[in-house]
Amino acid sequence: MKDLFDRIIQNKGPLGKWADQAEGYFVFPKLEGPISNRMQFKGKEVITWSVNDYLGLANHPEVREVDAAAAAEYGSAYPMGARMMSGHTELHEQLENELAEFVNKEAAYLLNFGYQGILSTIDTLVSKNDVIVYDVDAHACIIDGVRLHMGKRFTYKHNDIESLEKNLIRATKVAAQTDGGILVISEGVFGMRGEQGRLKEIAALKSKYNFRFLVDDAHGFGTLGKNGAGAGFEQGIQDDIDVYFATFAKSMASTGAFIAADREIINFLKYNMRSQMFAKSLQMVLVKGALKRLDMLRNRPEIKAKLWENVNALQTGLKDRGFDIGSTQSCVTPVYLKGSIPEAMVLVRDLRENFGIFCSIVVYPVIPKGLILLRLIPTASHNLEDVAITLDAFSSIRERLEQGVYQRQSETIQAV
Repeated sequence: MKDLFDRIIQNKGPLGKWADQAEGYFVFPKLEGPISNRMQFKGKEVITWSVNDYLGLANHPEVREVDAAAAAEYGSAYPMGARMMSGHTELHEQLENELAEFVNKEAAYLLNFGYQGILSTIDTLVSKNDVIVYDVDAHACIIDGVRLHMGKRFTYKHNDIESLEKNLIRATKVAAQTDGGILVISEGVFGMRGEQGRLKEIAALKSKYNFRFLVDDAHGFGTLGKNGAGAGFEQGIQDDIDVYFATFAKSMASTGAFIAADREIINFLKYNMRSQMFAKSLQMVLVKGALKRLDMLRNRPEIKAKLWENVNALQTGLKDRGFDIGSTQSCVTPVYLKGSIPEAMVLVRDLRENFGIFCSIVVYPVIPKGLILLRLIPTASHNLEDVAITLDAFSSIRERLEQGVYQRQSETIQAV
């Protein structure tokens, strides 16, 4: 019999094998200073394109004032206990009611974390008799939620409605045999590529197939639709989304999440979602802070307008210079280049050290081998000068990549 740890020691995983070269710089980097368009990295100022603070609320003076006042009034612990036992307050209810109204659903329920929240929502919505059909490019939190499912599950090709329909036919046959139902899952915005899920086309299939529709709108909430109410509003099908999920970790610049649906569905989740029933309530400082942030989403359209001014300037500038940014339909701005993982490391170091540009690097296994994805996240905190500097920097690093400079410099980098 093997020691449990033998596999872990011998196979560090596709990313872990680069840890010796990458940790502290390419992964687990330490950005310092106030969250903004420019921060400190390794003692230098960098233009930061790697923080999901879409609306620039993280250090907005009004938001910080509310956060500080709530911390002074309640501390970091109140309320203690799970919501069902001793952690329920009027303000938790108020936030849920305001969120439900904002996304045009009957009811909403607060969740402590986005990752845990969507995972647990999926687990609670389905039984072993039910079938899940989900986009193959779904976020890890959705995949982990599906893994908990003891029944059948099928993936459809990314944003491919023909593939979805084929899998709905398969799912319908299985559900008929098991006397179960079907849950279809998509994202409002896919966070790596920036593409919106084809929510309108998916919803249209409800006329042919009997399924319920769950949308994870982590990147769409706050950025898309009227006043930032999300991808469902952007595409005009919010009423066809049966369960709507969004996180506070991006546009709201905080911690927590929520789900919204018909009241009967929310009540079922409240009384059956184990990750919330047996977990401490969301702290009051986060609840009061979320109320303030939601108020700004509803009543400060100029913030979202500034975000999109920056998004359009960056994406248009990249396309005009011949960069491949895929088919993004959101703030997420991917830049695709060809190269190896070692080349990507040298390229990113050049961007950070010599051009003062900090963006995320994405490589295999998240994307196919031979590709480098540099993901930029424009925010309302950026300005057009940031965009101009970044465009010039990207033109320079592409030239060095194509000339083989990074390939030669990367020859000594090897995985462990």
